[in-house]
Amino acid sequence: MNVRLQPGDAAPDFTLTTDTGDTVTLSSLQGRKVILYAYPRAMTPGCTKEACDFRDSLAGLQAAGYAVLGISPDEPEALAKFVERDGLTFPLLSDPEHKVLESYGAWGEKKNYGRTITGVIRSTFVIDDEGNVSLAQYNVKATGHVARLRKQLELD
Repeated sequence: MNVRLQPGDAAPDFTLTTDTGDTVTLSSLQGRKVILYAYPRAMTPGCTKEACDFRDSLAGLQAAGYAVLGISPDEPEALAKFVERDGLTFPLLSDPEHKVLESYGAWGEKKNYGRTITGVIRSTFVIDDEGNVSLAQYNVKATGHVARLRKQLELD
């Protein structure tokens, strides 16, 4: 079983390539609150729904001081197509070797259509301005997730 992060844990630092080919380092965002969400695969129906919900809520999240980052095992080229196709307005991070996903407990066995497979466990992490996890959610449902998150963060 994977290690699961808990509120109060230090968020594992990382440097990953984005959809634009730039890099993002989590520790460079210290002083800002970050929502890091892990999703299985770019351009699939559930992942598109979740990404578009974050896109549509981005202004409100940013106004509340949050940066949003998506992370998946997709290569940067696939992420760039996803961003372009759906007009996404926040960075998507490429973790093809799933090292960061593993460090967050967002990679492991899961049920998919009745079969047990290994892959991304759809998860969301809220990281405070000091680099600590303030919320860790695993096995989230894509539909309605951002609305539920906004309520939990008391943004609605």
